[in-house]
Amino acid sequence: MIRGGISVPPVHRFNDQERQGCGPMIPPLSESPRPLRQQIFERVRAAGQMPRVQVARELAVSPATVTTLTSELIELGLLEEVSTASEGARGRPAVSLGVRAQAHYVAGIKLWDRGLLAVVMDFAGKPLGGESIPRDPGTVEPAELIRLVDEILARVCAAIGLVRAELSAVGLGLPGFVDTNSGIVHWCPVLSERHVPVASMAAEALGLPVHIDNDANLVTLAELWFGAGRRLSDFAVVTIEHGVGMGFVLNHRIYRGAQGLGTELGHTKVQLDGALCRCGQRGCLEAYVADYALAREATTALNWPTRELQSMTVLLESLYDHAKAGNAAARSIFHRAGRYLALGLANVVNLFDPELIILSGERMRYDYLYAKETLAEIQALALNTGRPAPRIEIHAWGDLLWGHGAAALALSEVTESLLGASRDMAA
Repeated sequence: MIRGGISVPPVHRFNDQERQGCGPMIPPLSESPRPLRQQIFERVRAAGQMPRVQVARELAVSPATVTTLTSELIELGLLEEVSTASEGARGRPAVSLGVRAQAHYVAGIKLWDRGLLAVVMDFAGKPLGGESIPRDPGTVEPAELIRLVDEILARVCAAIGLVRAELSAVGLGLPGFVDTNSGIVHWCPVLSERHVPVASMAAEALGLPVHIDNDANLVTLAELWFGAGRRLSDFAVVTIEHGVGMGFVLNHRIYRGAQGLGTELGHTKVQLDGALCRCGQRGCLEAYVADYALAREATTALNWPTRELQSMTVLLESLYDHAKAGNAAARSIFHRAGRYLALGLANVVNLFDPELIILSGERMRYDYLYAKETLAEIQALALNTGRPAPRIEIHAWGDLLWGHGAAALALSEVTESLLGASRDMAA
């Protein structure tokens, strides 16, 4: 962690059995102006179980109001009463509220350069099962993408004995420039076309509501709903895999920008007329830090002409092994990437002042990217205010992290459609 000093961040590994409840844990008396019924439901879901009197206290409303609104939520089948009596206790058992888990089911699907994965969750946010399928690297036609989504959804539903029609929504994450509001993917490195209406195409094929988002936002949603960000009002997640992504939480809500395309850290410019990025522009941070950037440097600096015959994973593992063995050229490649990463993270600190920056993704296993020198450079490039620097943590969740975030997106959308302000206005 960094808090005033420099040290290598610990690696946090998420254990799904550790948590109770899901969703942001918003402090009492700080709720945004959402319908009170929705606030009650989300507060109970975040806690896992909560007595009515505590709900009333945290939202600063009368117990009678809470009783009335929770009765409506129970009648709708969204909440249920849960006995919290301990074994051997005397007297009337205490009763808390909990989410009726079987009220709705959602699926979360993530597409990346080498495959797809999917998870299914119940309405309380408990994972019921997950599946993954590999695919050959490279771009796919939009129709092929929809076919793959249909295939993995069928697999995961069959694995847990769930009929697809029992799902209330699907969350789908892709890398690139994704407009969540319109459901259009303007550019994706694994799609052969631009400006593709992926959400509507998938919804038509699956017969279900489909909500899409950038994959870095999914990691951020996973941290906000299930991980270290549940109690934080402002934090950033930076992912380093085939590309560099970022998600940002502002006041307990994910920030997407006016057109849903904000916080594209990987495509901020760090060098005018610099290295070519896969987005087609030059000088992007991603073009110096992502796996294809490391591979490009390796084939040149280490005279590896057979890159096309090796998988990206094999090439990068070989580069890392050379660096660990003391190869100066290999170490300089990671050192250079680390310096550019430090520049990007310092800009995040200067722009957003987050309480926590989480570094995630497959490439974070390369400790050179968060070595002491890299962390020291972040502090040197960030504004010197005399106050503690943001914490920096490395989180290694594994592949299902992305699916958890996609499912959280679907859960959020289902909740909003059932209890949100737009529904109240329509009523």
